[in-house]
Amino acid sequence: MHDVLKRGRPVAPAGAATPPRPAGLRKRWLAAGVLAVLVALVAGVSLGPVSLPPGSVAIELLNLLPGVSLDSGLTEREIAIVTELRLPRAVLGLLVGGLLALAGGAYQGVFRNPLADPYLLGVAAGAGLAVTVVLTLGVGAGGALSGLPVTIPLAAFVGSLGAVAMTYLLGSAGGRSRSPATLILAGVAVSAFLSAGQTYLLQRNAESIQQVYSWLLGRLATAGWQDVRLVLPYFLLTSLIILLHRRELDVLSVGDDEAASLGLHPQRSRYLLIAAASLGTAAAVSASGLIGFVGIIVPHTVRMLAGASYRVILPLSLLFGGAFLALTDVVARTAAAPQEIPIGVVTALLGGPFFVVVLRSARRVLT
Repeated sequence: MHDVLKRGRPVAPAGAATPPRPAGLRKRWLAAGVLAVLVALVAGVSLGPVSLPPGSVAIELLNLLPGVSLDSGLTEREIAIVTELRLPRAVLGLLVGGLLALAGGAYQGVFRNPLADPYLLGVAAGAGLAVTVVLTLGVGAGGALSGLPVTIPLAAFVGSLGAVAMTYLLGSAGGRSRSPATLILAGVAVSAFLSAGQTYLLQRNAESIQQVYSWLLGRLATAGWQDVRLVLPYFLLTSLIILLHRRELDVLSVGDDEAASLGLHPQRSRYLLIAAASLGTAAAVSASGLIGFVGIIVPHTVRMLAGASYRVILPLSLLFGGAFLALTDVVARTAAAPQEIPIGVVTALLGGPFFVVVLRSARRVLT
C-alpha cells in the first residue's frame, strides 16, 4: 500500500489487467508533446491570408532567441506579420488550450468522473456570466477586454468558483450513492441557469450584445502581446500547482479513506486542485471567451494513448492541449477565408462526436 503514495498511483489489485506503462514510454510522449507544440507554433505563424514559408518562419522564430541572428529571407513587412500579429495569437492559443486541457484533466481526477470538463461542469458558464456582468455594466476602462487586466480575470475566477460550487453541491444532493452522471446533469442545470442570467443581462443592455456575443463564441484575436502578458501569470501559477499535485490525483482515485490512511488530506487536496483548475479556466475564458470540449478531447486522447496515470495525463494534456487549440485556430482562420470561423464553433464540431465516444466508453460507470 505504501507504493501508492510513493509512486503516485493506485496499485493494481491481484488478477488485474496489464500493469502501468513504463516510464520510458512517458518520456517519448513528452518529446512528442513538445514537438506538437513546436509544429503548432510554426503552423500558426505560417498559415493565414498571407502564407509564409514554414522554413523561413522557423528561422525567424529562432532569431527571437538571445544570440541568434540568421537570415530568414523574409521582408520587414513579413517579419512584422510574424512577430507582431501571428506569433502573439499562436502563443495565446498554446496558453489557453493548455489551460483548458489541464483543467479538464484535473477536474476528471478530482471528481473521479470521466466526463468532467470546465464546459460541462458549468465552470465556463459561471466565468462567462461574470465577464458579461463586467462588460455590460461597463466596470473598468470602457468595457474593453484589453483594458481590464485585473477586473475581468478576477470576475471570471469568482464566477467559475461559484459555478463549480453550485454544481458540486447540486450533484451531492443525492448522497454518497450518486452516480458520476449526476455531476454532469448538475453541471448542465447550472449552465442553463447561468446562461439564462446572461441572456437577461444582454437583453437589458442591447448595446453590448455584439461585443459579448462575439466573445461568447470564442476567439483568439489579439491586439498584440498584451493578452499574452495578461494570461501568462495565471498559466504559470495554475500549471505549477496542478503539476506539483498530480500524484495526489492518482492517490485520490483509490478513495478518500485509503488516501487518508496514506497520509494525504483528501479534502484539502481536492479544494486546492479545484481552485487551481478554476483559476486556469477563468484566465482562459477571460482571454478567449467560451471554448468548449478541449478539456474532454485532449485528456481522454492522452489517456487512451499514453496511459491512465495522472502523472502522465496532466503534463501531456498541457502540451497537447496547447497544440490542439493552436492548430484549431489555424482551421478557424483558413477554412472559410477571408472570413473567420469562431474557434468555439470548430471545437464544438470536433468535440460533439468525441463526447459521444467518451460517453459510450463510460457507460458502465454511468449505470
